[in-house]
Amino acid sequence: MRFIEAGKDTPVISGLTRMMEEDRCTLRWTWPREIEAVYIGKAPAEQADSFAGDIGNAKLYTRAEYKANNGYHSRIEGIGRYVFTVYACLEGSGGPQLVLQQEDNNRIEISAGKAKIYYSVTEKSGFFRKFKTVQIQVTTEVPVAKDVLCYVKKQGGYPSNKEDGMLYPFVAPFAAGRNVLPAIEVGKQDYIRLFFIDGRSQGQMYDLISE
Repeated sequence: MRFIEAGKDTPVISGLTRMMEEDRCTLRWTWPREIEAVYIGKAPAEQADSFAGDIGNAKLYTRAEYKANNGYHSRIEGIGRYVFTVYACLEGSGGPQLVLQQEDNNRIEISAGKAKIYYSVTEKSGFFRKFKTVQIQVTTEVPVAKDVLCYVKKQGGYPSNKEDGMLYPFVAPFAAGRNVLPAIEVGKQDYIRLFFIDGRSQGQMYDLISE
């Protein structure tokens, strides 16, 4: 079995759609007339590009199975985003050939459940001190990489977004469960709030909740 690049006349997968019902996902697509089987690969979204051209966990699925089941069904467990890739399978003289499509019409992203990240920021200050001590605590359902979250410090009020103040990245990942960070000192008029570094993508995987 080997991969071939799609050419002008190569039959390819099109019209790939998804439908979610609780934790069950149904994929449907348009079959080229020449194709009787496909291989379906599934990978975490952040690893999908490195899996391109790798059928290590890909599953053979025939047109007859598709017709009998009215699509392809998969159970989605855990959290995060997954990418499904449907490879058209051609029969060649050297065995099956899987078609690599450049337009990504045979790839689709599925979002599983979101993991919750709770955080709190507590402050302690003395009447005669110029600074106050801040303690950040993060409690998460799953391990979280250090580049997912940041904290932002703003003078005179709480920041409304990650650009609304001085941004500080975290230097270590968060383990699942309760994480109490080392205390830091800030000015008495400084206020801190946590944000996603990339809210568009990370907001699909996690819910960030202030306690």
